Amino acid sequence: MKYYAYYPGCSLEATALPVALSTKVITQALDMELIELDNWTCCGSTPYGGIDEMEAMAVATRNLALAEKTGLDLVAPCSSCYLTLKKAQTTFKENAKVRGKITEALAAANLKYEGNGRVRHLVEVLFNDIGTEAIAAKVKKKLTGLKVACYYGCQQTRPKYGFDDPEFPQWLDLLALSLGAEVVPYPLKARCCGGALVISQEDVALELIYKLLANAADNGAQCLVTTTCPLCFTNLDAYQSRVKSRFKANFNLPVLAITQLIGVALELKPKALGLNKNIASPGKLLSPYL
Repeated sequence: MKYYAYYPGCSLEATALPVALSTKVITQALDMELIELDNWTCCGSTPYGGIDEMEAMAVATRNLALAEKTGLDLVAPCSSCYLTLKKAQTTFKENAKVRGKITEALAAANLKYEGNGRVRHLVEVLFNDIGTEAIAAKVKKKLTGLKVACYYGCQQTRPKYGFDDPEFPQWLDLLALSLGAEVVPYPLKARCCGGALVISQEDVALELIYKLLANAADNGAQCLVTTTCPLCFTNLDAYQSRVKSRFKANFNLPVLAITQLIGVALELKPKALGLNKNIASPGKLLSPYL
């Protein structure tokens, strides 16, 4: 059994519930124990940092201090949370002025942070700590014939905090292949999905989402497989019908988090994987494997 401190983040308890549910059951099946941080708060996300960068960094570092007390690596499924926490840790260690201010703020909450421990993304842990061979060995239903396009998004691949190749990432592809799925070529795999722009500039976001979906469909994909980033998952899943209406498109691409895809291959219960909560229903596509 491998043990990790777990930072779920806000979105996994709301819009990205399928990611949260599938993460819980597949990690248990893969002999991982994710121990949720007590009293965790917002990661100090990008919008927060745009208003008050130092305050947002203090919020992020508070979570890091809680994780440091466990002595375990901190795992975040959300790419945005991962990036925010990783940036806060790096800045704390490299910038003495910031470190002094954050240390003072933490002391007011009876906390101390030394900058120890690792901040890690769930996909990186699945790939490096568990590994494709070990996952393949646990597969009960090979996903033979299922054509998937693997979508990485921005925040797990971009320097300097990324952990896969920024131009040609492969870890999701290799995880999907270990399940027996067929990975189709997908040139836009690391392009932006629009993120939170869907709230402030919907037209821009919908066009970005359309390009991603259309490129996957044009390359023969039957579904998209995303990282565990809740923004990517939600944008491609929840806004697909609006994109199809806006751009007169006729594709139908269920969107699965990689944790859901792994769960299907492990023959875990569909409801436990949150498949009934996806907006673009994957039921018909996955019926041969369920």
